[in-house]
Amino acid sequence: MHTPDAPAGVGAGPFGRWGARLYDGLGHLGGIILALMTLAVFLQVVLRYVFATGIEGLDEAPRYLFVWLVMIGGAAAMYRLEHTALDYFRLRFSPRLRALTDAVTLGAGIVLFLSLIRTSFVLVPNSQLQVSAGLGLPLGYVYAAVPVGAALFLLPMAWRFVGAVGALWPRRS
Repeated sequence: MHTPDAPAGVGAGPFGRWGARLYDGLGHLGGIILALMTLAVFLQVVLRYVFATGIEGLDEAPRYLFVWLVMIGGAAAMYRLEHTALDYFRLRFSPRLRALTDAVTLGAGIVLFLSLIRTSFVLVPNSQLQVSAGLGLPLGYVYAAVPVGAALFLLPMAWRFVGAVGALWPRRS
């Protein structure tokens, strides 16, 4: 999604230097998670087909890490404006109509992520009572990726939403 620049008087990106460091760190963390997933799958395949054995529960690790990878990587991509967008029509709009479509799109996304956080208040504590079959890991740690990731998505979306709403009523010089 391509959205308007930061509101006037605000730094180059959402939350300035600390925001860039936080979301760059999330991108690196996503890379580490992807490497761990790859290593776990590779190790399990080698152990099963070469040595005819495997490590109990190792096949669960990539599944559970994938949830964290999606939420953390998606939040980093949202900060960098790297999500897919259909800009062909949007770029043909007037600046005011473009700001309106950005505000509506971002507003709908904010409502979605707030509802995910709200639902997680019930889901995460209840899933903490369940344990995975192979690793014996409480599933609350897996489901916690949803509210954490949703909060990380909300920060840059709210920033850009304020900029889009501000662009609807530009100040006269």
